[in-house]
Amino acid sequence: MAKVVVLGIPGEPGLWLADLEAGTVSQIDAPADGALGSANELRTGGSTVIKGVDFAIAVSSAAKVSSGLLDP
Repeated sequence: MAKVVVLGIPGEPGLWLADLEAGTVSQIDAPADGALGSANELRTGGSTVIKGVDFAIAVSSAAKVSSGLLDP
């Protein structure tokens, strides 16, 4: 099972690395080459790239998640 997730959010130019074991999230430099670089290039062009994730939702605040609400 994956213990690290790389995230990109529309409007955010960089990528984020979430380490699930350490409980940390940090911004990383977007790679220029390799598979991750190719995926990031697709992302910046408007595509959605998903691999090895079975649930993901972007919401506007942590408070909404805590109360069980999702943005429409």
